[in-house]
Amino acid sequence: MPHYQFFIQRESNSARRKTEIAQAFTEVHTRITGAPAGYVNCTFIELATDSIYVGGEPTPFGRMVGIIRQGRPEEIKRQLLTELAEAWSLIAQEPLDKLALFLHEIPGYQAMENGELLGEASEDHLLVDHV
Repeated sequence: MPHYQFFIQRESNSARRKTEIAQAFTEVHTRITGAPAGYVNCTFIELATDSIYVGGEPTPFGRMVGIIRQGRPEEIKRQLLTELAEAWSLIAQEPLDKLALFLHEIPGYQAMENGELLGEASEDHLLVDHV
């Protein structure tokens, strides 16, 4: 769990740097939350030009929708979102003020990985040695 889903244009800097972006998101997420790296999912959906719009106008810059487990303090979620955005901007060399990132929270039991329902975020410290 988390699942970070990127919507990016084909041939964009983000499309050319998917591996580095996924690695950075994994590093940021695990460092800030303590969750195991093996649970961090990143999916990139490459879209044709003029497929992403802001205010009714096309934008060449990507969007990310992330699903994380609920239960973390607000300050952790703010830090997580800020550092994820900064990493994406730096790696892709795309302006931070042109990217958009959104987080949704769900209870752990609403996610399944490796055939098992996930525990709650507060239980991650119990999993680090087992994943």
